[in-house]
Amino acid sequence: MREQLYFWVERYLFSPNTLQKILSYILLPITLLYCLIVYFKRLLSVARGYGLPIISVGNLIVGGSGKTPFTIALAKDLDHVAIVLRGYKREGTGLSVVSQYGVITSTVSKSGDEAMLMAKMLPKATVIVSVDRVEGILKAKALGSKVVILDDGFSKSSIKKLDILLKPSHPMPNTFCLPSGAFRESATLYKKADLVAVEDRDFHRVVEIKNPTDRMVLVTAISKPQRLDKYLPTFIEKVYYPDHYNYSGNELEAILRKYSADSILTTQKDAVKMDNFRIDLSILELEMTLEPYIYERVNKYIKDFAKIS
Repeated sequence: MREQLYFWVERYLFSPNTLQKILSYILLPITLLYCLIVYFKRLLSVARGYGLPIISVGNLIVGGSGKTPFTIALAKDLDHVAIVLRGYKREGTGLSVVSQYGVITSTVSKSGDEAMLMAKMLPKATVIVSVDRVEGILKAKALGSKVVILDDGFSKSSIKKLDILLKPSHPMPNTFCLPSGAFRESATLYKKADLVAVEDRDFHRVVEIKNPTDRMVLVTAISKPQRLDKYLPTFIEKVYYPDHYNYSGNELEAILRKYSADSILTTQKDAVKMDNFRIDLSILELEMTLEPYIYERVNKYIKDFAKIS
């Protein structure tokens, strides 16, 4: 029942039918109240610095937008960088150091899938999960980090930072805020960002299947899983779970039997939650390529910060 509700909400936000569109208009009074609360919260915030350059990679729309691979691409060539993120759907809510300079000190259940993927992909970085982002920034500084990247930090208007907003290349069905639409804050706030990166213009996804087999079944728990379709073999069976779902070995083995598959095809983010099972995996290996001006803008921000500090 919970999974059906999740996918219904996802369709409502991103590809609504007629009844769902009517519902979105009925909810507009609640949407207006939500927008006012978010607006005044931002208006009353005073941005404070913490003695090191902070770069936020965020988006205005709920669900997957490429923040994790974008952050990985941005961080991989930076020295003494820390990634601070919330660690969605992890066990516990306190601060936890997931990795320090490639040494992983946590489990995926305690870190969350996105943080563990970053820890594995960024051997030069420190990865910290913390609901309180300021606490995470201060911990990163105490550990010797010289630069912090905030994952999904645009709404943290009380933190002085360079704001990068990711924007989808396709138009949204509407530009309403929650609960009438998929925007967490008004679409007009794109103009408040220091840099707006549009998918397929400013950043691009390159996907390759590692360890392919003759008979694969796709199993994934990411938001909007249909966005994987263009990278998939034709006529492949697909099994979708809600975003950040925690798998069990038994259910994955049951899927292999049901579809008479040789391996499970999945994303890198999903794979960190399947590594401990004795199951053959084929991986949709994603590399994000960013336009050079993005690196130039970030490096300039870091150098300018050093000059004035």
